[in-house]
Amino acid sequence: MININIVCVGKIKEDYLKNAVLEYSKRLSKYCSLNILEIQDEKLPFKINNNIILEIKNKECTKILEHIKKDSYIICLDLTGKQFSSEEFSQKIDNIGLNYSSSVTFIIGGTLGLNDEILSIANEKICFSKMTFPHQLIRVFLLEQLFRAFKISKGETYHW
Repeated sequence: MININIVCVGKIKEDYLKNAVLEYSKRLSKYCSLNILEIQDEKLPFKINNNIILEIKNKECTKILEHIKKDSYIICLDLTGKQFSSEEFSQKIDNIGLNYSSSVTFIIGGTLGLNDEILSIANEKICFSKMTFPHQLIRVFLLEQLFRAFKISKGETYHW
């Protein structure tokens, strides 16, 4: 059974998103060992500039680095990443489990995204959309797509 780790910046505050995370976590338990780790986000000041943005991203990413397992295949969610169909994403997860590692770590940055250090250590960057979404919603998207990927891999009918 593959281990899926999701390291994400910030807590989910809205009940409807918490419920979605719980539901997909429960569904995924049949297919993988899932661990979601929330890293405290840095508070954004009222006025922001490039130096402040870099400082905040660096602080958040330093915390993320402390929780990445060395033997894990690292996938960052980033706007510059590759986009996959659900079927391609399913094949990607299968391929990682068969050829690289039994552990996959997905990294979801905070409001300002990830710094270059984190992006440089990633085995891969993926993007769900060129549109911008709240990072809490992206967590739900990721869980749903992971569930869909396992269903596709097993030949089950969820994705039809």
